[in-house]
Amino acid sequence: MVSNINRLTTHPSSVRPAAKSVHELKQEQQNFQQLLQQQKTQKLHVSHHAQKRLLARDLHLEPADYQQLDEAMTELAEKGSKESLLIYKDIGLIANIQNRTIITAMDMEELHTITNIDSAKFIR
Repeated sequence: MVSNINRLTTHPSSVRPAAKSVHELKQEQQNFQQLLQQQKTQKLHVSHHAQKRLLARDLHLEPADYQQLDEAMTELAEKGSKESLLIYKDIGLIANIQNRTIITAMDMEELHTITNIDSAKFIR
């Protein structure tokens, strides 16, 4: 029985994985860069709730408007924003920047008190 114990020379927690090669590290870096690029080009989503609010308030967004909102979200994401108020034309939009999703919409008369945001962006 003592001979079986002697066969165990290292404890499993002390076993380290082999170091990654330069090629593997470069491949991981390229994959990460591709993921970042995909996130930058990912299109804007509008939640069901926000769609209903836009319709109920007779607020309209055209395809060009979505492009400007998408660009604003990209800028906010680069600065680390998470939940943001976007002021665009006569519309206030609350957006989850990480998910690139418009959560809710309101007209300018409803913009009295806004909570639970970490940034605001005026889009012209």
